[in-house]
Amino acid sequence: MIKEKRTKKRAAPSPARKKSTRPAKSSSAKSSSLTQRAYEAIKEKVITLYFLPGQYLNEAAICDLLDMGRTPVHQALQRLQQEGLIDVVPRKGVIIQPDSISQIIEFLDARLTVETEIARQAALHATPQDVNDLQVILDRKGDAQNGGGEINAFVECDHAFHAKICETSRSRVLGDFAKSLHERCTRSWYLHLWQTLDTSASDKQHRSILKAIRNGDGEAAAKAMRDHLSNLRDRVSKVQQASARTPSHLPHMKPERNSNPA
Repeated sequence: MIKEKRTKKRAAPSPARKKSTRPAKSSSAKSSSLTQRAYEAIKEKVITLYFLPGQYLNEAAICDLLDMGRTPVHQALQRLQQEGLIDVVPRKGVIIQPDSISQIIEFLDARLTVETEIARQAALHATPQDVNDLQVILDRKGDAQNGGGEINAFVECDHAFHAKICETSRSRVLGDFAKSLHERCTRSWYLHLWQTLDTSASDKQHRSILKAIRNGDGEAAAKAMRDHLSNLRDRVSKVQQASARTPSHLPHMKPERNSNPA
């Protein structure tokens, strides 16, 4: 009798594991994100005078303050040095660079050229949603008790309004340039212009710009922006003249620091 040969049953192949389609976050992308966070945090403290002009800082102390590692902080400081906000001095540390009134006037002259064109383009490209967003920014009441006072509330509104106009212009190149200039001019409010703050006049000028953008009138928007920035330039010039007449031995008043910077 022939015995039937038994064949060993093979186990069914296990189904292949489904590969995750989620891309792994590269270490370079993570490092770039940390550097950006460090850059924005340090820059905000320079602009709002948490770090005062002429003050020397230690890189390790900045790391402790931000609770961040040495590499992103170091890279952020290099970027801020290229922008002229700080200077890294060998064996001494980081020094916060002051902006003279003459420099601020130069920044405003550049803004007059750049933002005038941006306002014109914004009027030509604005959608109803863009107009509504600008209106909301101007109508939003700043909380003076949650941000260091009237200056901080004004600066926040002013920054948001001009940033939205840059976005509405659909001109990324001009917008990036204008953003950098606007941030440098923002420090002038804390350094020199806090005593001349006139929120009602600035609000009226902002609303004139918005009216022209709503009407799609590029030339009117450009003129309203030019008038707005020219008015600011005149105020800076008056502060410069007053400073020239002030005896050097008299103390200069300073605004209160933001005790809880963002």
